[in-house]
Amino acid sequence: MDDSRAPALRASDAERERAADALRHAAGEGRLTMEELDERLHSAYEAQTRAELERLVADIAVPGTPAAPAAVERRVPVRRGEGGTRWIVAIMSGSDRQGRWRLAPRSTVFNLMGGSYLDLNDAELSDERSELRVYAIMGGAEIRVPEGMNVQVSEFAFMGGNSIKVGESHPDPGGPVLHVRLLSLMGGTDVRRRPGKKRHRRDQLPR
Repeated sequence: MDDSRAPALRASDAERERAADALRHAAGEGRLTMEELDERLHSAYEAQTRAELERLVADIAVPGTPAAPAAVERRVPVRRGEGGTRWIVAIMSGSDRQGRWRLAPRSTVFNLMGGSYLDLNDAELSDERSELRVYAIMGGAEIRVPEGMNVQVSEFAFMGGNSIKVGESHPDPGGPVLHVRLLSLMGGTDVRRRPGKKRHRRDQLPR
């Protein structure tokens, strides 16, 4: 019997994540374009064997240097797949999401004469690019995003106002991106890049 063709070693989730981190780091250094990064990240998470992962990073590996910066350890984890919170609704009431929870690629938060508190510091993303839509009608929301997370915010307010304090929008080149879209009517949403105590929770008054 010929044993020369041994089965390829299967890749683990941890190995896929390390390969993805190396790809993001390479993109941050300009060695991959964003299109190449998206394509390779998809292939990395779909890879079944170690050989497949090795081929994805073969042309970006730099001997003697770590595969990714230490800051990656604080990066919001991304686990592609189904599941995750898609809707958070607070009507004349309050809603809290904190601790460990999973955010869908596209999620909607709807507040009508009520309020929501979302802490993403221990959350898990289900895609490299996620969209969070927040509607505040005579109410509001507080959103806390982790240090180092890429955050894009677009907003509109009428007879109300939004407070956005995230500092640098892309502190982690190649890392996951959260696009927050705010629409406020006689209310408002507060987006900050640090953990914070809930100030409104149930009765979010218009600004």
